[in-house]
Amino acid sequence: MSTKPQYYIVEASALPEVFLKVAEAKRLLSTGEAATVNEATRMTDISRSAFYKYRDAVLPFQNMMTGRIITFQLLLHDEPGLLSEILGVFAQSKANIITINSIVPTNGTAVVTISAETMDVTVSLEELLETLGKTRGVVKAEVLAG
Repeated sequence: MSTKPQYYIVEASALPEVFLKVAEAKRLLSTGEAATVNEATRMTDISRSAFYKYRDAVLPFQNMMTGRIITFQLLLHDEPGLLSEILGVFAQSKANIITINSIVPTNGTAVVTISAETMDVTVSLEELLETLGKTRGVVKAEVLAG
């Protein structure tokens, strides 16, 4: 009986070094900086067996999100023009808006969920979240689903 895999998002500094090296070896292979697994493992100072053991289990968050639909949840102050500014942030990063949902503002704030396709995004997901979070009138910005 097989169990369904579980996934976690973990800050890189909390991971064992081997996971980070496997992710780097995969990056080297995908960019062509390393032509073979042997070369990539040599460059990252891990064994081939460690690479093969973890290669399917380690994936940088940004890579996991590329080409997918991500749902963002934003807590916004109820201010005229704020949603337009938020949509401008998405447009600048080349995220394709799929849906926008908002609840009626209460106590001066509203929860807005925005689903966006990330195939052509020009910044990392972390950078996009940081930009959204620093936008005037945004109380909180987070990824709800992806």
